Amino acid sequence: MDELLGGGIKKGSNIILIGPPMSGKEFILNQIMYHGAAKNESAVISVITNEPGTRMLERFKENKLDLPQSRIGIVDCITNLIGSRIDEDENIKIANSPVDLTGIGVKISQFYEKFFTVKKIHKIQLDINSISTLLMYSNIKTVFRFIQVYTGRIKEAGGLGVFVLESGIHEMQAIVALTQLFDGIIEVKSEDDRNFIRVIGLSPKPTQWLEYEIDGARIKII
Repeated sequence: MDELLGGGIKKGSNIILIGPPMSGKEFILNQIMYHGAAKNESAVISVITNEPGTRMLERFKENKLDLPQSRIGIVDCITNLIGSRIDEDENIKIANSPVDLTGIGVKISQFYEKFFTVKKIHKIQLDINSISTLLMYSNIKTVFRFIQVYTGRIKEAGGLGVFVLESGIHEMQAIVALTQLFDGIIEVKSEDDRNFIRVIGLSPKPTQWLEYEIDGARIKII
């Protein structure tokens, strides 16, 4: 994909990753996150609304990925909502729920302070999985303003933002409004038990639809 984009994604870019359930988009997001932390020596802040933060760390271990946890920060928005209780630590901070955008913002800022100011790591990637969950609890205007704050911060700092959106469940007006905030789109789809991916807006021309498969802990373009 980097070759198709003429050298990869530029610094300060914000990307929206759109696709239906079970199309592999979460796996793609995790690969981007891992690559950023392991290969680019970035710090990664991941806001997750669909699973506990502990499960995310466990999954990387299960896939035998040598994740540099000192550069990983997870904002867990689901643990309190489902009635579980865990203590915050160096890697995981707990927000009350996906509706608590103010609390989520505070936790993101705490990780930014830790990585950017204290550890002097200036390459920072922010992932939010997913915008769709935020839209279940808040209206489009509120979510738009929330996302706009962080796409602006990412662009100013020369970082990378990857934001996930479920396709097929939102009004087109909401999707059009949100895509204004992003520099490019990574779109995935499933047809006849086959997965496809394309990239729009990050190169002079959109890429064609490319078939891919998940091979263990890696993604392979066929």
